[in-house]
Amino acid sequence: MSTNYSKVFHTPRRPFEKERLDHELRLVGEYGLRNKREVWRVQYLLAKIRKAARELLTLEEKHPKRLFEGAALLRRLHRIGVLDESKMKLDYVLGLKINDFLERRLQSQVFKLGLAKSIHHARVLILQRHIRVGRQIVNVPSFVVRTDSQKHIDFALNSAFASSKLGRCKRKKLKAQKEGGGEADEE
Repeated sequence: MSTNYSKVFHTPRRPFEKERLDHELRLVGEYGLRNKREVWRVQYLLAKIRKAARELLTLEEKHPKRLFEGAALLRRLHRIGVLDESKMKLDYVLGLKINDFLERRLQSQVFKLGLAKSIHHARVLILQRHIRVGRQIVNVPSFVVRTDSQKHIDFALNSAFASSKLGRCKRKKLKAQKEGGGEADEE
């Protein structure tokens, strides 16, 4: 029996709004995303978080639901590094932008740490399993990096980038050159 999962993105209501199309294209280019759906996915996540914050703000200050769920929401956003320690209030949640979430993606973090030459190179490194977070190899570019695991982003232990050991292709080329060079001397 198959399970019905909820949608993780919503398509825009107006498909051909020039201003929105340009903004999305800029985001796709700036953060090295694959397609607009990745932008829409983050927008939907942000919309759900803002909706939850708006609902909690309608309740009175000392309401138990607002205290409990509000603290949980703020703690979660602080843990993924979207909210600062100084901005731990529900009002600041409404001020969050899509860029705040896109900055926390593993792809952006790998590029910022200088492990990759470009944002697109970062995506390739992640997909080719060269990057690990802690001990775990992560091959999902949209992986949201928490603040505590940010300092543990590094090359995978068996990656050619981690050690000075040459990669498979490089070894093969050197071997072919040595054999080719040896034959040239014999002639």
